[in-house]
Amino acid sequence: MNSRLNPRALEIRRAEDADWPDIWPIVRAVAKSADSFPYAPDISEDEAFKLWMSMPCATYIAVIDGAVCGTYYIKPNSECLGAHVCNAGYMVSPGKRGRGIGRSMCEHSLREAVELGFRAMQFNLVVETNIASIRLWKSMGFDTIGELPHAFRHGARGYVNAFVMYRRLL
Repeated sequence: MNSRLNPRALEIRRAEDADWPDIWPIVRAVAKSADSFPYAPDISEDEAFKLWMSMPCATYIAVIDGAVCGTYYIKPNSECLGAHVCNAGYMVSPGKRGRGIGRSMCEHSLREAVELGFRAMQFNLVVETNIASIRLWKSMGFDTIGELPHAFRHGARGYVNAFVMYRRLL
């Protein structure tokens, strides 16, 4: 089992294009697992870059001892009159899970979302089999506001339900 993270050992900062070679292996591994993120398991690097680095309004990396161990993005969940609600996506390197990196990134993202002018955060597709994330999001104040039957095509379990989770920021 991984040891817990010393919060002072973790740096979270805005990602730059030059960070992509360190982010891509994390995105590729999470997508390939087909168990928590809706990206195609065989997503191309170009498509992943577009979705993770170009489309969000902000992308961040979590770094321990100079190595990228996690990443997240923030983007508007909707257009125009719904753009005050953001969406975020988080990925932790498979070898670094269970150490508090996801929690640290979520805490950081909640502060950053407020700084970026968002009033709430919504997760649109929290896979029901992703128990660790559901537990984390609930502990961070997110409520489950909906359940989507068979909304996610899990790589090992087929069609499974997903939750919509929401938290006000202001």
